[in-house]
Amino acid sequence: MAPMGIRLSPLGMAVFCLLGLGVLYPLYSGFLAGRFAFFMLSEPAAGGPESPRGSAPVGAVDLRELLAVSVLAAVRGGQEVKRVREGNVLNAKAKGKTREGAEEQLTSGDLLSNRRMFYLLKGAFPAVQINSEERVDTADQETVSWDRSIPEDIKQKIQPKEVPAESVTVWIDPLDATQEYTEDLRQYVTTMVCVAVNGKPVIGVIHKPFSSYTAWAMVDGGSNVKARSSYNEKTPRIIVSRSHAGKVEQVARQTFGNKTVIIPAGGAGYKVLALLDVAEKNQEEADVYIHVTYIKKWDICAGNAVLRALGGHMTTLTGEEISYTGSDGNEGGLIASINMNHKALIEKLPDLEKTSHK
Repeated sequence: MAPMGIRLSPLGMAVFCLLGLGVLYPLYSGFLAGRFAFFMLSEPAAGGPESPRGSAPVGAVDLRELLAVSVLAAVRGGQEVKRVREGNVLNAKAKGKTREGAEEQLTSGDLLSNRRMFYLLKGAFPAVQINSEERVDTADQETVSWDRSIPEDIKQKIQPKEVPAESVTVWIDPLDATQEYTEDLRQYVTTMVCVAVNGKPVIGVIHKPFSSYTAWAMVDGGSNVKARSSYNEKTPRIIVSRSHAGKVEQVARQTFGNKTVIIPAGGAGYKVLALLDVAEKNQEEADVYIHVTYIKKWDICAGNAVLRALGGHMTTLTGEEISYTGSDGNEGGLIASINMNHKALIEKLPDLEKTSHK
């Protein structure tokens, strides 16, 4: 007797399979889609670092954000500078001699401003190289946070722009014109931050602690300061370091005539501001800024960036661009101008390059 059983026809099997597929497909396809989406969001792009959705890659820096925190750093550092000076607790001491043999001063204002500025910038952008005039004591580390807010004037004028973190170098001058600071010549004192990308200065911040004035600019971005509209190229007013006035005066007057005005002043930041339209009662005005000896890059980087952003120039005395990578010093002196024929100025002052090495 044949065994008993149920036999399904081929047509019935096909119908059964189609029904099962109709039930399982939506569930299975949704699962696959979810896994695929998770994979795409969690996997970093080829060759790039892992990053959260909607944020810049870890290896990238937004220059608008870096400008905002640079302004804040200059202001915070300036608060320390002002507090120390007004409290008359400078604790000034000599930290060495300049190449010209003058005593170089170090005060509590330098150190406290440096600590505040360095750790604010480092906390906000830990992957970025920061060069500062003063040594950072790791035993004296502090946490200075940034709430990532961007001032409205920067938001309105500057668009976000990302660059690789490894291409960025930040230069800090926590107290420019320390000698004048010890002499209580407050108008010359500034705090400065500069951002260089691949050696070119692109962001400059110059802050005057005792008047709370801050100038900032970003190359190919915007600024909160303007160049002055009137200049005298034939008999310019030349601003120089107080100790260099005699060196420059003889050559300048031989070149431009006896009516040329030499303005001795302190601080590289102050001298750059003299070329701009600055609403400051204690700010002198000049047409050209000349420095005839070795100078550190944290002294001049911020001013260089501001001038570049406004169409001006700062070069060595022979007209070479200054690179803000490598060593911290510039050997070739400098000449800075804006809305003038910079090349013609250099050609008129050929003897200053020789003076810079004396």
